Amino acid sequence: MKITNIRTFLVHPGGGKNWLFVKVETDEGIHGWGECYTQADRDRAIETHVHQLGRYLVGRSPFNIKHFTFMAYHDFAGKRGAMDLYCAVSGIEHALWDIVGKALNTPVYNLLGGACRGKIRVYANGWGGRTVEERAERAVQLVEQGFTAMKFDPFPGPWRTHISRADERAAVECVRAVRDAVGPDIELLVEVHRRLAPVHAIRVAKMMEEFHPFWYEEPVSARNIDALAEVRHAINLPVVTGEELYTKAEFREVFEKRAADILNPDVCNCGGILELKEIAAMAEPYFVVMAPHNYNSTTIGLAATVQACAVMSNFLITEYFVSFTERGNAISMNPLTVENGYIQLPTAPGLGLDLDEAALAQYPYREFSLRHLRQFDEEGP
Repeated sequence: MKITNIRTFLVHPGGGKNWLFVKVETDEGIHGWGECYTQADRDRAIETHVHQLGRYLVGRSPFNIKHFTFMAYHDFAGKRGAMDLYCAVSGIEHALWDIVGKALNTPVYNLLGGACRGKIRVYANGWGGRTVEERAERAVQLVEQGFTAMKFDPFPGPWRTHISRADERAAVECVRAVRDAVGPDIELLVEVHRRLAPVHAIRVAKMMEEFHPFWYEEPVSARNIDALAEVRHAINLPVVTGEELYTKAEFREVFEKRAADILNPDVCNCGGILELKEIAAMAEPYFVVMAPHNYNSTTIGLAATVQACAVMSNFLITEYFVSFTERGNAISMNPLTVENGYIQLPTAPGLGLDLDEAALAQYPYREFSLRHLRQFDEEGP
């Protein structure tokens, strides 16, 4: 079997960012789907990376997945990694696994060592709310839908490294309101988006402890592992990091400095399914658990995440964007579904689902609004 073509599909889901899907075709009629992580205004650049990498794949076997990812970094990139590269590599890698699973008539997880569990626990994200009262109300609705864990960013205003005491108190009050609304048995996952300096991250964490958050995600950027470790060692909440790190190499220092309790790499940008599995294997002897990030569609990106999570002995929970469900179901032929906070492992070969190309065409790419630059315009550089 040889690869004959690599195609891309940029899709706008109706809100938020665009989704980028990759379809790899072969001379035996078997195709595979993958998904690349995207970020506003960088989606076209990632798409270009996919097509340039595709030139190196045509005429090769889709089974040689490890060789492809090794070549992509060492030869194509000249050992110069970047987000755009790893997003493109990840999407192609998913599609190769999808082809191999279909060719062998088995789910991808069976090719990675077999499943450790029959279902995957998920937490809800993408549910938002403009006011604290709206967030509390929507949190209750998620519980009524069967979710037992939910993530949200309680911090107000623009993203700054140093924030005011008023912003600190507002974040704490938001967590208090959601906790009061859902009760003590629902897991609250606090997102910080790498925005704080250690002094604020530590102080806010101590103020939130009484509400028993399930975790404290990315209080400090992982680009300064020492600062992240400082926070982790000073607080009594589990610290999460990983969504801004790519490949095994960038996680090494996190383990060595004991900077996190939980890792959240994203299968659509960390290097793919196998890379995510290998990061999990590195984490295991350090007693670090895995909670993969998944700010991607609820179709291919989620399916790739589920396949990888199935084989992790140290898996904890993964992300599910409730705001993407309707559009994800509209473009996929056999969508994954959440029941009582879990997704059952698919039994179909490959990733377990396919996309409808006619449906994809109904949701064309949209350029991102410049409204996100408001902070720069109002406050200056």
